[in-house]
Amino acid sequence: MLGIFSENNDPYFNLAAEEFLLRNTREEIFILWQSIPAVVVGKHQNALAEINYRYTTAQGIAVARRLSGGGTVYHDNGNINFTIIRQGEPGKLVDFTGFIEPVIRFMKISGVDAEQGLKHEILTRGKKISGNAGHVFKNRVLHHGTLLFNSDMEMLHESIRHTGGIYTDKAVQSNRSSVINVAECIRPLTTLEEFKKAFFSFILDQFGGSRFILDNSLIGEIQKMADEKYRTWDWIYGWSPDYTFRNTWKDDAMEIEIELATHRGNITYSNISSSYFDNGMLKRINRMLNGTAHKESRIREVMVNTGLLRPDDNRFDDLVMAFF
Repeated sequence: MLGIFSENNDPYFNLAAEEFLLRNTREEIFILWQSIPAVVVGKHQNALAEINYRYTTAQGIAVARRLSGGGTVYHDNGNINFTIIRQGEPGKLVDFTGFIEPVIRFMKISGVDAEQGLKHEILTRGKKISGNAGHVFKNRVLHHGTLLFNSDMEMLHESIRHTGGIYTDKAVQSNRSSVINVAECIRPLTTLEEFKKAFFSFILDQFGGSRFILDNSLIGEIQKMADEKYRTWDWIYGWSPDYTFRNTWKDDAMEIEIELATHRGNITYSNISSSYFDNGMLKRINRMLNGTAHKESRIREVMVNTGLLRPDDNRFDDLVMAFF
């Protein structure tokens, strides 16, 4: 097994690395990585319905979509991500217990009384410290998980606490769990860097492997995939299953009803209604929204071009956010 101790904290690069190495190598691989603050949704989720869009935007928290299914997770520099890619027989590749059990052994050696939960999570004191998911490609399986070591719990909770309008869809829904940091439980106390190095060595010992450093050629190919897929709006938001969206925005002077339907993140139906504006303006707004992407820059553009509210109006930004 090749062990990659990633120094790159770009979530898009690391997610691309997982897919690229799964698809384009034959070796069994273990990757340990971290990222800047980010919310990472599962492949089959509606990204906008899973995140607190207003909060993530204001805080500069990245939003990403991974290759595997499952629910939404939060990353920051207090969270450790581990990835294991292995060969196997078709039909026998998905083995959550087989991948999770070595992690639990390490946790127990480290003084954390951990166990596997019913949803393939790792628990201690009845609270979640690790979420896990997998993806199969031919005769190879990608298993990856998180380990909350000393993450910012306020940012974690706020970033995945959806606020705003109501989304209706058939997407996979996240199961919110009570979480706890490993640092609160580990005995004796250790630093994150010491924990990472010990975990890296332990997993390589368990599977039999040595450290491997990506060369510039591989880095270039992975970066290309990161830029052309993982960093794009089409993948992060456009991949979401079809959904409808409803919200009501109001202030002391007016009330606006927002109703949208989308396909691949693009608005296929828009019904913006309000007794405050004349029907001609509302028809122009709905006409301009139809066929455009359900994203902030386009909503702002439509509002400016139709004169719904002026950008210097102190209500402008709040109304834009009401579309999410």
